[in-house]
Amino acid sequence: MGRLAQTEGLTEIQQEILSTVRSFVDKEILPVATELEHRDEYPTEIVEGLKELGLFGLMIPEEYGGLGESLLTYALCVEEIARGWMSVSGIINTHFIVAYMLKQHGTQEQKDHFLPRMATGEVRGAFSMSEPGLGSDVSAISSKGEREGADGDFVLNGQKMWLTNGGSSTLVAVLCRTDEGHPEGTAPHKSMTTFLVEKEPGFGEVRPGLTIPGKIDKMGYKGVDTTELIMQDLRVPADRVLGGETGRGFYQMMDGVEVGRVNVAARGCGVAQRAFELGIDYAQQRHTFGKPIAQHQAIQFRLAEMGTKVEAAHALMVGAARKKDAGQRNDLEAGMAKYLASEYCKEVVEDAFRIHGGYGFSKEYEIERLYREAPMLLIGEGTAEIQKMIVGRRLLEEYRFQG
Repeated sequence: MGRLAQTEGLTEIQQEILSTVRSFVDKEILPVATELEHRDEYPTEIVEGLKELGLFGLMIPEEYGGLGESLLTYALCVEEIARGWMSVSGIINTHFIVAYMLKQHGTQEQKDHFLPRMATGEVRGAFSMSEPGLGSDVSAISSKGEREGADGDFVLNGQKMWLTNGGSSTLVAVLCRTDEGHPEGTAPHKSMTTFLVEKEPGFGEVRPGLTIPGKIDKMGYKGVDTTELIMQDLRVPADRVLGGETGRGFYQMMDGVEVGRVNVAARGCGVAQRAFELGIDYAQQRHTFGKPIAQHQAIQFRLAEMGTKVEAAHALMVGAARKKDAGQRNDLEAGMAKYLASEYCKEVVEDAFRIHGGYGFSKEYEIERLYREAPMLLIGEGTAEIQKMIVGRRLLEEYRFQG
């Protein structure tokens, strides 16, 4: 383990968890990641290993069978896993966001029903906000949930997009518009509801009224199944409204995404660390003009910049996680961390790619996979432009002109 991206002030338990995860990544993920990625194959054995380690219940409270750990511990585990293969961290992240939303906003019955089985990985979570043609404009969603009678079930209709774990999940938190009790002219974000939709894993019609068409073929971020979700008169019981109250969905989802942004920052840190490792190793093995290219000043400058970016992104990510753990608002810090870590990740990966020269273009070398994975972080959990909007608005709130 190198000097970069160390975290001060961790407990012995946190250090033990991270050591176990790093060992798992080195032994079980790194040796097979590129081969599985090239085949776009779901990492079944890796996921089973993560279940045995208890990582699916890392932040679920102990009373529900989880480990009850902090967001910082979770983020540092994600950083380690993404260092091995970013797709695996995506499998855990969407599950974790749903578990977090249940823990923070669910009714007692919903917590008792889902969280113990989520902690073991028996129930696997996914969440769904985006729609075709929608992008980051969540307030413009058109999927609708309409209640049958005063206290009846809801009927959901609409099409969702970019659903990570769409095929493998058995529980999906779906955001829909519900206009009941909201007069015309109500702000769009106040008429949204999160529904907890249970389904069978797989593709096609996974329950009456719910279809998962199949995997979307992607440039990178392979292995994990990214899908659409189509609802046609999908019936959902009233007791599967998250928190038991309509109109709270937007706030619930934003709370989950805020934590998810720390996760994406951690992924960026992990991928950047791996790219740095590959780059500095190759620079010491590859010879030109009679000496290792690491002895050329141009390469040393590049390595210096890469190392500085790895360290800076890690520090910002850790700060954002610790702020949330302290019970403080962290949207500013999470936005900064996600923005910086994803941008720096892209730059560090490209620098490692350049150090590899022509071999970086070969599928035999791991850096080729990282080069295709890094761009996803620029758009996942909100684009870089959205992060800058969030950060800019929050800075204006904090530094309001008093003249």
